[in-house]
Amino acid sequence: MPLSEHEQRLLEQMEQALSAEDPKLASTLQSAGTLRYMRRRIYLAVLGFVISIALLMTGVAIRIIPISVIGFLGMLTCALLAVSTWRRAPAAGHVLASSGLSPPRVARKSRMIDRIEERWRRRRDEHDL
Repeated sequence: MPLSEHEQRLLEQMEQALSAEDPKLASTLQSAGTLRYMRRRIYLAVLGFVISIALLMTGVAIRIIPISVIGFLGMLTCALLAVSTWRRAPAAGHVLASSGLSPPRVARKSRMIDRIEERWRRRRDEHDL
């Protein structure tokens, strides 16, 4: 049963208040839900990949090429889905670390870039003095 407009507004206000009061907690809660969704999506992609391998092998065994082609395309699609989902994983390192996953490369690169930019600013500020 969907929420009424009034209930939706109240829920949004509560979410905004939580975000304003404790942004770290709000970020953790949001990342945990996203992580759960992405993990489920990766599991389904792996399951589809395994089924596609079986379809490919069956097509080769009974010598029906279209079945093999469909199996191969299914494998390709599932692999791309799993990899793209993995790369879009949330950047909240503590949530990922507690789940056993590593943070995505983009988050690592941005942290490195932030450190380099900070060093550059410090050097520039020291030089200006």
